[in-house]
Amino acid sequence: MNVACPMCKKAVEWSSASVFRPFCSKQCQLIDLGEWANEEKAIPSGGNKDHETIALPDIEDIEAMLAEKGDDFFQ
Repeated sequence: MNVACPMCKKAVEWSSASVFRPFCSKQCQLIDLGEWANEEKAIPSGGNKDHETIALPDIEDIEAMLAEKGDDFFQ
Protein backbone atom coordinates (compact mmCIF):
# COMPACT_ATOMS: atom_id res chain seq x y z
CA MET A 1 0.00 0.00 0.00
CA ASN A 2 1.25 3.51 -0.81
CA VAL A 3 0.49 6.69 1.13
CA ALA A 4 1.37 10.32 0.43
CA CYS A 5 4.14 11.90 2.50
CA PRO A 6 2.44 14.51 4.73
CA MET A 7 5.09 17.11 3.83
CA CYS A 8 5.94 16.73 0.14
CA LYS A 9 3.12 14.39 -1.01
CA LYS A 10 5.62 11.91 -2.55
CA ALA A 11 4.34 8.31 -2.63
CA VAL A 12 5.65 6.23 0.29
CA GLU A 13 5.30 2.47 0.61
CA TRP A 14 3.62 1.62 3.92
CA SER A 15 5.80 -1.22 5.10
CA SER A 16 8.49 -1.99 7.67
CA ALA A 17 11.07 -1.25 4.95
CA SER A 18 10.02 2.45 5.04
CA VAL A 19 11.70 3.52 8.28
CA PHE A 20 10.42 7.12 8.11
CA ARG A 21 6.80 6.27 7.25
CA PRO A 22 4.51 8.09 6.79
CA PHE A 23 7.27 10.46 5.67
CA CYS A 24 9.41 9.78 2.60
CA SER A 25 12.68 10.85 4.25
CA LYS A 26 14.35 12.02 7.44
CA GLN A 27 14.25 15.58 6.06
CA CYS A 28 10.44 15.58 5.75
CA GLN A 29 10.17 14.00 9.20
CA LEU A 30 12.34 16.75 10.77
CA ILE A 31 10.46 19.54 8.99
CA ASP A 32 7.21 18.21 10.44
CA LEU A 33 8.75 17.90 13.92
CA GLY A 34 9.99 21.49 13.69
CA GLU A 35 6.50 22.74 12.84
CA TRP A 36 5.12 21.00 15.94
CA ALA A 37 7.96 22.37 18.09
CA ASN A 38 7.30 25.92 16.83
CA GLU A 39 3.59 25.41 17.61
CA GLU A 40 2.70 25.94 13.95
CA LYS A 41 0.70 22.71 14.27
CA ALA A 42 -1.49 21.75 17.21
CA ILE A 43 -4.24 19.34 18.14
CA PRO A 44 -7.43 21.28 18.97
CA SER A 45 -8.21 20.89 22.66
CA GLY A 46 -10.75 23.55 23.58
CA GLY A 47 -9.85 26.38 25.92
CA ASN A 48 -6.26 27.28 26.61
CA LYS A 49 -5.78 26.93 30.37
CA ASP A 50 -2.52 28.94 30.39
CA HIS A 51 -4.23 31.87 28.66
CA GLU A 52 -7.02 31.86 31.24
CA THR A 53 -4.50 32.00 34.09
CA ILE A 54 -2.57 34.88 32.54
CA ALA A 55 -5.78 36.91 32.13
CA LEU A 56 -6.54 36.91 35.89
CA PRO A 57 -6.14 40.25 37.71
CA ASP A 58 -3.32 40.84 40.20
CA ILE A 59 -4.06 40.57 43.93
CA GLU A 60 -3.48 44.32 44.29
CA ASP A 61 -6.24 45.00 41.74
CA ILE A 62 -8.61 42.67 43.59
CA GLU A 63 -7.85 44.34 46.94
CA ALA A 64 -8.43 47.79 45.40
CA MET A 65 -11.82 46.70 44.01
CA LEU A 66 -12.84 45.25 47.37
CA ALA A 67 -11.76 48.43 49.18
CA GLU A 68 -14.17 50.43 47.00
CA LYS A 69 -17.14 48.28 48.13
CA GLY A 70 -19.25 49.23 51.12
CA ASP A 71 -19.25 47.34 54.41
CA ASP A 72 -22.49 45.57 53.45
CA PHE A 73 -20.82 43.95 50.42
CA PHE A 74 -19.68 40.90 52.43
CA GLN A 75 -22.97 40.32 54.25
